[in-house]
Amino acid sequence: MTHARLTPLDLAGAKWRTSSHSGGQGECVEVTDNLPHLIPVRDSKRPTGPAIAFGHDAWRTFISQLV
Repeated sequence: MTHARLTPLDLAGAKWRTSSHSGGQGECVEVTDNLPHLIPVRDSKRPTGPAIAFGHDAWRTFISQLV
């Protein structure tokens, strides 16, 4: 069995935005789409916490399943 190595993402230049469905309450996910090849997502209540990153194809698949 092989194990993938995880490397921390440098998200210092990320421009986070919340979903328009959050109603400005700040209890939603935040996403940034200004990074090449990745779309990181995080919990708006934990901005310094972990983020999960999707590739563009995986993000489109994920979003298509939410509607």
